[in-house]
Amino acid sequence: MKKILFAALAVLTIVGCNQPIEKESSTDNSLVYLEGEAQGTTYHIKYLDAQKRDFKVQMDSILKRVDESMSTYLPTSLISELNSQKLSVEVDKMFLEVLQKSFEVQEKTNGAFDVTLAPVINAWGWGFKNKEKIDSALIDSLMQFVGRAHFTIQGNTVTKDDSSAMLDFNAIAQGYSADVLANFLKANSIENFMVELGGEVVAQGVNENNEVWRLGIDKPVENAETRELSAVLSLDGKALATSGNYRKFYEEDGIKYSHTINPENGYPVRHSLLSASVVADDAMTADAYATCFMVMGLEKSIEFLATDKSLDAFLIYSDSTGKFKTFLTKGLESKLEMIEN
Repeated sequence: MKKILFAALAVLTIVGCNQPIEKESSTDNSLVYLEGEAQGTTYHIKYLDAQKRDFKVQMDSILKRVDESMSTYLPTSLISELNSQKLSVEVDKMFLEVLQKSFEVQEKTNGAFDVTLAPVINAWGWGFKNKEKIDSALIDSLMQFVGRAHFTIQGNTVTKDDSSAMLDFNAIAQGYSADVLANFLKANSIENFMVELGGEVVAQGVNENNEVWRLGIDKPVENAETRELSAVLSLDGKALATSGNYRKFYEEDGIKYSHTINPENGYPVRHSLLSASVVADDAMTADAYATCFMVMGLEKSIEFLATDKSLDAFLIYSDSTGKFKTFLTKGLESKLEMIEN
């Protein structure tokens, strides 16, 4: 997905969503480390367990069930079934939780987060279909199928009023997946763990060195050969998600197009905000709002954060000279260490 962050100053170092990780030996013989591939990216999980239980089979099974529910790249998934010509589909508990959360965030942000934007995202080439030739007529024709009003939920059934309406959970599903994995560990009496999936992180307790989990946030540099840290965040009992446009974009006819589409007009956003890292009680929420802030831009994001104290954020933006600047909510002041380069 769009997120890039990595654990730093600890034994586990995640150097990117699709990069290998380096492991050092630990004196803690209760440490269990799992890694694998899922949802077009990788996952890395560390936890302390005196029984040294290996939950990899269970983790892979959980991720498979999430895909069967919400992967737009799996033709047999529930979301693919709904995105086809069918107007009504009976869905599972996971699907409903993500859809209801999506609509909740959409309402709170006045539409800055919109999982019904799928037809437009597909047209721009960032979704699950091939890119189309973009013009205003095409965008206008697709925007008529975007909006919460096209979908209704009754019990376990989701219904849409037009076959052209579609859903895309790409901006929230990996956060939800990280939460489900973390909840599995909690249910099995694991108190100290870090779950990272595609850059979404849930951390609790301490690592194998009896230290709070510390996560590095990338400096938003385009086409960088090596990755640099902007900051290091201590995380305990919270989730972290980062969204940015600096690595996922394309250029056409000399114009750069980001992957973040504004649900208000159907076009890629253009503003000074380069990266939004959000800390919340769960990764699904952090994931959704990280995307929201990349849609809103700097000023509106800061205004929103002032009214919602359940969220903390670290925003990186460029000033009029192109120099990196940052904004940090008060809740992170004692938890985030800036890195001077």
